Amino acid sequence: MTHVMAPPALRMPHTGHVPRPYDGPSRDEVLATRREFVNPAVFTLYRDPIMIVEGHMQWLFDETGKRYLDMFAGIVTVSCGHCHPRVVDAVRRQTETLQHATTIYLHPSMPAFAKKLASRMPDGLNVTYFVNSGSEANDLAIMMARLYTGNHDVIALRNAYHGASPSTMQLTSHSTWKYPGVRPDGIHHAINPDPFRSPFAGSPEEVATRSVDDIRDLVRYSTPGKVAAFIAEPIQGVGGATTSAPNFFREAYGAVRAAGGLCIADEVQTGFGRTGEHYWGFQNWDVTPDIVTMAKGIGNGIPLAAVTTTREIAQTLAQRVHFNTYGGNPVSMAAGMAVLDVIDEDGLQENCRVVGGRLKAGLEALMRKHALIGDVRGMGLMLGMELVRDRATREPAKAETLDLLEQCREMGVLIGKGGLDGNVVRIKPPMCITAEDADFTVDVIDRALSRIG
Repeated sequence: MTHVMAPPALRMPHTGHVPRPYDGPSRDEVLATRREFVNPAVFTLYRDPIMIVEGHMQWLFDETGKRYLDMFAGIVTVSCGHCHPRVVDAVRRQTETLQHATTIYLHPSMPAFAKKLASRMPDGLNVTYFVNSGSEANDLAIMMARLYTGNHDVIALRNAYHGASPSTMQLTSHSTWKYPGVRPDGIHHAINPDPFRSPFAGSPEEVATRSVDDIRDLVRYSTPGKVAAFIAEPIQGVGGATTSAPNFFREAYGAVRAAGGLCIADEVQTGFGRTGEHYWGFQNWDVTPDIVTMAKGIGNGIPLAAVTTTREIAQTLAQRVHFNTYGGNPVSMAAGMAVLDVIDEDGLQENCRVVGGRLKAGLEALMRKHALIGDVRGMGLMLGMELVRDRATREPAKAETLDLLEQCREMGVLIGKGGLDGNVVRIKPPMCITAEDADFTVDVIDRALSRIG
């Protein structure tokens, strides 16, 4: 008789953090109240929704005290770690002193934070406008590009996500995120250079060049021959961590600038060291944009976003009155400055490079073991794993991806999903995770895939 060895028992990495006893409303009460009073468009991820009541670094806890390894970081938002003590302390101290003043008065924190951001940018990108969300940041960037160039048309990429406000929804290229009746105004979507799903054949470099040719064709056939801007994520987030060959952005930026446009890097998810090798995602492609937008990780969960550009481009806003009530809020500024300090002092960019490389190698090993995995991609701690039912046809494995998320949740790991078909596993944890956390995650995904078959 052949005996099949059972896999060893799962051992979740240790933490010394003990969550507080929860004494609030029950999960069922919260769910019922939410269903009655919260807009039904606000959705939950799991079939049986989790209620999260506490967080500590890479860990989350539900109302029963059950611990989860957060490998999705509040949708790529928690950069330093949940409730990082130095960020919490900075917010607490500022809240006790001054919670709000607006930018019509002087306060030292806003110019100090703007200066600090400029020190991490390429030369010339040194003027910042603070807002509250990535949607706001991208909306403002497009308006500045149109004002500066005098042109109207904007080129984005298929499969992109740039926000959900009425204007940034036009930039977003997923039918699932678009409402009928909200029509694009001068927005054109070029073919995505992702070699896994591109309609173009050839090497990744050839796919990239042909994708740039599509940008040139859009300019020739769909615009007056001039454009205001090209906006792109260095690595697509909601789209499923899709990347391109290194030549794409260099060639694309050249084509857009030849058409009179500015180049906008949407660093909402890729910024602040998450890709490991560089502080900003665009640096991986050896290009310098004209405008950089950022949000999410900039505040470690505090609502905060920013648009950084050159003084010449920024000057276009001064021709009229422009004001943001909460942009530059002193509490948000305190959080942002603390985040930059923690990234440096805790070596989080290097951690993304080292632990992210280990994690990606583990996922690539799983791809050799499980036929359900069609592609593993990304950089640092911004990774994607696309599931397909057939590697030849690349049919999206939608149901299997949902099953994988549920299986991982049962074993204590929270991951996300993305892509137009929802078949890409998104792994983008707090940047403080350890090698042990990475190995545990790979083990859990391995077990989950074995159960799914």
